[in-house]
Amino acid sequence: MNNPENTPSIALLFPGQGSQTVGMGRALHDTCPAARAVFQEADEALGFSLSEIIFNGPEETLKLTEHTQPAILTVSIAAWRVLEPELHSRNLAPSFAAGHSLGEFSAHVAAGALTFADAVRTVRARGQFMQSAVPAREGAMAAILGLSLTEIEAACQRVTAQLQSAEARPGEIVSIANLNSPDQTVISGSREAVEHAAAACKELGAKRSVLLPVSAPFHCPLMMPAQLRLADWLGQIPLSPPRFPVVCNVDAQPLTQPDAIRDALIRQVTGAVRWVECIGLLQQNHVTHSIEVGPGKVLTGLNRQIDRSLSTSNVEDPASLEKALERLTTPTAS
Repeated sequence: MNNPENTPSIALLFPGQGSQTVGMGRALHDTCPAARAVFQEADEALGFSLSEIIFNGPEETLKLTEHTQPAILTVSIAAWRVLEPELHSRNLAPSFAAGHSLGEFSAHVAAGALTFADAVRTVRARGQFMQSAVPAREGAMAAILGLSLTEIEAACQRVTAQLQSAEARPGEIVSIANLNSPDQTVISGSREAVEHAAAACKELGAKRSVLLPVSAPFHCPLMMPAQLRLADWLGQIPLSPPRFPVVCNVDAQPLTQPDAIRDALIRQVTGAVRWVECIGLLQQNHVTHSIEVGPGKVLTGLNRQIDRSLSTSNVEDPASLEKALERLTTPTAS
């Protein structure tokens, strides 16, 4: 057992949309009763077999936003239900949690601010609201690699002004959606504006400008209809003070009060995911270990780009659980 001086300060990190794969969470479901109960609860809360879609697909069905969001939440909470007692048995507990976009809901479930049943129904509705906010193929997102945030913001503002002025179309807009790492920024908006801005960033010296295979332009002003509908929905959902602070995407600040949590989850629909700042806040608060809880290693990879000194593990199956626990209880873990 670690003595107090060596006890790690742990932050839980929860992934967002894009981390899904058909079959994710199956090993946890098959070997861990606590995880299996989460999948069963999701199916009951939604009134259909989400677990069947998660385990067997097809991929096109899983990729529908209204399925992807509750699916990732379910796998993430299943992993947390298995990890939590293991931490407790070692006298360890999270100091903070954070989630990338959708993952912020998972973080609040883990912290006890939101029940899992309410969360899984909410994120399914959130996905439906987002998908219907902008007609199919009219929005887009692109990842810009190797260009400064200042230059990307300037390109977005310039393209938006040019398109709106030349064509008198107020819906032509592109803005920053995700500040994922110092080397990776995602932009979002109308398809034409995103394509123009991505090309402009490439001309400015970006290493790459890559259009993303997404079904809607998330985290931009075009999502305002979805934000308003989610505000009405969340107004009916009870929230509790979390057991540990959850760092919100839109402000990169730790939240501990239900009203502030609800407001942040609402504003997040159109606001940028300030992930670099979220990780920076964890480091300022002396977090030594982060654990990505849920499918994939997207956040683990981003953490390496932000600061390799922050020890990061992931938990998505029994094997990765054992590795994460070993890193936490090894004094020289890094």
